[in-house]
Amino acid sequence: MKSGQKHPDTLKQKRSYFPSDEGTIVRSLRMADYDRVVALWRRSKGVGLNESDTRRAMAMYLRRNPRLSFVAEKEGQIIGAVLCGHDGRRGYLHHLAVSRQHRRCGIGRRLVETCLAKLRRAGIPKCNIFIFADNTEGMKFWAHGGWRLRTELRLMQIRLADNHRVGRGRLC
Repeated sequence: MKSGQKHPDTLKQKRSYFPSDEGTIVRSLRMADYDRVVALWRRSKGVGLNESDTRRAMAMYLRRNPRLSFVAEKEGQIIGAVLCGHDGRRGYLHHLAVSRQHRRCGIGRRLVETCLAKLRRAGIPKCNIFIFADNTEGMKFWAHGGWRLRTELRLMQIRLADNHRVGRGRLC
């Protein structure tokens, strides 16, 4: 055995602990994938779906952000998915999920890296994610990938359907 090479037994051990993503393809998410992707998200702890995830809303998002969202597919099954888009200044990743039996194979990392490469090519300098505060497994995944928690920021939101007006009740 040459110097610096690992013993074959060591490779076997590593391979069984970290199964390969061999045979997995990453491709653009299409509207034809909607039902299977939503089913994956519904099975995935830490992914919250709402009115922004309807078929109509998803079609609008994909049209606005063409070829930026991806699925991982193996043997015809969707085993991972992520939504990616940008506002011209910042990128955003939403709903990254990998089916439980295919985790720890590098699929999530591969989906994220594919999105980030597309954002870089589009000239987007930073990317943000939203993560539930109690999603400890998700926090570990993102921190391991070099993402950092921005504690100086807070997310605020308004529901446009509630007809709130800016400055309501205030006199100028």
